[in-house]
Amino acid sequence: MRTSHLLPPVAVAGVLLLTACGTRTADGPAAGRACSSPSPVTGAQEAKDGVRITALTDVRCGSLGVTYEVTNRAGAPMTYTVTIGLMSASGGALDNVTQTISRVPPGATVRRTAGPGSAVGEVTGAEIVKVRAVPSAEDASQGGPCPSSGVRVYADQGDAAMGLRVVGLHLENCGTGVYRLDGYPLLQLLDEEHRQVDGVRVLHGGDQIASGTGADGTPAPLALKPGERAVAVMTWRNTTGFGEAVNAPYVRVRAKAGVAPVTVIPELDLGTTGKLGVGPWKRDAA
Repeated sequence: MRTSHLLPPVAVAGVLLLTACGTRTADGPAAGRACSSPSPVTGAQEAKDGVRITALTDVRCGSLGVTYEVTNRAGAPMTYTVTIGLMSASGGALDNVTQTISRVPPGATVRRTAGPGSAVGEVTGAEIVKVRAVPSAEDASQGGPCPSSGVRVYADQGDAAMGLRVVGLHLENCGTGVYRLDGYPLLQLLDEEHRQVDGVRVLHGGDQIASGTGADGTPAPLALKPGERAVAVMTWRNTTGFGEAVNAPYVRVRAKAGVAPVTVIPELDLGTTGKLGVGPWKRDAA
């Protein structure tokens, strides 16, 4: 069973096409065309879960911009990660551009513009590929001001090979005192609608998943001085057999019992395996 709906779902927005005056190539605007001001868009413009593309623009004679709006429909400040797909005239995908919009107040609408990324070829359309949202109070932080907890917790980009996934959870003591750990991070898996995912076993250690992932070892007490770091490894397989495949984009992480959670977005594609391995906190020499 799943828990009750906690936050509004996030989904894919419609495709938007650039009008002729805004079309550009990788080398700049088409020959004989003047630099365009923001171009209206055609196609589906209906907002999907608070995200809407409003214009495509040739900025400064050749640098494409995709302007979009994000509306926070939740009851708390939210941090959004928006992935925009850039498309060719034939409808093919050229590149994805991802942006993070921090601390959008409840009920507020903010506007942002995404650049062209590394797209090669004529960009004539854009779509919202993916939107992820977490409560700003639980936002994972790799830099910036030190959180009130005195520690930063975040996930790395991970590694995937032949269906085996490995993602590191990192903790940095950015406070002024010693931060103590002894054991495993506490994990709560959430689906796209921020509901708890049941039926998945969180295993201590990675030996039931695969060897050599870094999720092995015995827990040992750690006393992290300011500036020191620790790491714990999550590992899983995306094998699909009989049953319904499980996807859990979000993981709510508590470094230890009794502390406030941080929500990371490792995009767990657990297939039908029903298990996730997590290793103990270890000192991170890097």
